[in-house]
Amino acid sequence: MNRHDLALLQQMRGYPAVTITLPTHRTSPENKQDPVRLRNLIGQASERLLSEVSKREADPLLARLTALGEEVDFINAQDGLVLFANQDFARMVYLPFTLKERVVVDETFFTRDLVFALNRTPRYWVLSLSEKPTRLYEGSKQELVEIKEDGFPMTHTGPGGEASLPGGYGVSRSAHRDERHRQFFRQVDAALKTFLADDPLPLAVVGVDRFQAFFNEVSQHKDAVVATLTGNHDKTSPHELAKLVWPLVKEGLAKEREKIFAELEKAVGERRVTSTIGEVWRKAVDGRGHILVVEEDFHYPAVLDESGRHLKAADDPQAPGVIDDAVDDVIEEVLRNQGRVVFVDNGTLDVHQRIALILRY
Repeated sequence: MNRHDLALLQQMRGYPAVTITLPTHRTSPENKQDPVRLRNLIGQASERLLSEVSKREADPLLARLTALGEEVDFINAQDGLVLFANQDFARMVYLPFTLKERVVVDETFFTRDLVFALNRTPRYWVLSLSEKPTRLYEGSKQELVEIKEDGFPMTHTGPGGEASLPGGYGVSRSAHRDERHRQFFRQVDAALKTFLADDPLPLAVVGVDRFQAFFNEVSQHKDAVVATLTGNHDKTSPHELAKLVWPLVKEGLAKEREKIFAELEKAVGERRVTSTIGEVWRKAVDGRGHILVVEEDFHYPAVLDESGRHLKAADDPQAPGVIDDAVDDVIEEVLRNQGRVVFVDNGTLDVHQRIALILRY
């Protein structure tokens, strides 16, 4: 699940849109009850739908929802599960944190938990370079999910890959092979551009030295790379690859945070920083956010005034009209305007009251 997927879900409109969330378990015997609980929630959704729309309208959606529930892999589940279904669409999402049991029937899908996952879970891309094929993975801590769309996985089908190299007098086969590999990795880099534009996460690059060198030579995304893993991993499973890559990514992210603190200090001297959630909110809404720096566990239930520009802390987080977490909304606003978000350890932004925004101007 990436920001492109989230945007598609949030764009869907039309009643009824059903969202089911529940906590799941990774191990036995706890996970044996998960299928039963999901069936009960689907039953609740059925009762709700049949009480609000006609049976003719509800039946196709319920059939889609039931079929989706039967596809859930409870053996390899994570900590949370979300099911989305409407008249034309159905999708499940596994999440690496626990959820409340809920059934939501509304004009739109309930995506708050996905926003939380995307904002608060360390995520990254992994590009595994190979001729047959190069693969792209979306990473979340020690979990990798392979991307199978928009060109990936990508196989080198030209000369030097699946096709034979030209021969003959005066032809340098090695030079021809190298140039074809450069062309292939340019294509890989071009396909990668779409994903980094939609979801500008840090990038880990995997592959033998030769392929790494070619990619580094032609790539326009070298600044996104925070970790490299050298070696042939064509046959390494996503689970095993994650074990190898995540410690390197974690180390790379720590180094990136050090750079951010230096940039924050420089921006303070240049008066290009705003602090406190209220001030950060206003500048983010104005599209001025370049880099948002926020402590990992900072949450702020809030109420907006009529202008939509002034926040204040919510007296009752459960009251109608309360923003569940204004920090998440700020994060989404900064990302929507092509800014960056960096999480730092709790207690490191005390002088900024836990959140700071480096401004574009």
